Amino acid sequence: MTRNRKNAGFTLIELMIVVAIIASIAIPKLMSARLSANESAAIATLRSLSSAQAQVQSASAIDTDADGGGEYAYFGELSGADELRVSNGGVPAAGTDGVDELQPAVLSAAFGNVNNSNVTRSGYVFQIFLPTSGNTPTGLAEATGGGAGSSFPDPDNGEILWCAYAWPLDAGNTGNRAFFINQEGDLTSTANRGASAYSGNASGSTTPGYDAAYTASDMSSAMAIGAAGTDTNVWVSVQ
Repeated sequence: MTRNRKNAGFTLIELMIVVAIIASIAIPKLMSARLSANESAAIATLRSLSSAQAQVQSASAIDTDADGGGEYAYFGELSGADELRVSNGGVPAAGTDGVDELQPAVLSAAFGNVNNSNVTRSGYVFQIFLPTSGNTPTGLAEATGGGAGSSFPDPDNGEILWCAYAWPLDAGNTGNRAFFINQEGDLTSTANRGASAYSGNASGSTTPGYDAAYTASDMSSAMAIGAAGTDTNVWVSVQ
């Protein structure tokens, strides 16, 4: 007797087709949701960083030229993982381990894990630049392991300038856009697409220079808002 096809259920091939169709719809949506969540987390982190920098600067927690004006900090200093820079006769010097750490810290201890001058969190890479001296200051990256390393930011420019970038650990997979913020508190982003997209945190990765989101190659220049930065990418405001 011939079995009724309507009561036979799905064959294995039919089930595999159904699963493939469901996966083709669900996986892109899950990836899109993850990218969106990572980007939102990066934005929130940069805004928290801006508040932390303002807090440390206003409290004069770092004053390497002993003039009473507070200076901005690196991740290792903000997180309490590394000693703050101090003044040695009005000249910048390294603080003493176990003595000069920021207490209480203004960022999570996780931000003290600095490698290749950056910190990785939630699929994004974060990097702070502090200024050199002069009227057209360039940016000094944080030393691996946190702190200022052998080259110290300029005390005078360090009282008024800082900037930070966030870009995907794996562009297109952990995030799309790259982000920028500085002492003004305005947050900008760039689409970060193509072969030159910022991506990764290892040596040899494509990462933004200190001046990428500025209109000129110094940290005192204007931000590129609605215009191309020195990296030729167009940066736009993030609300």
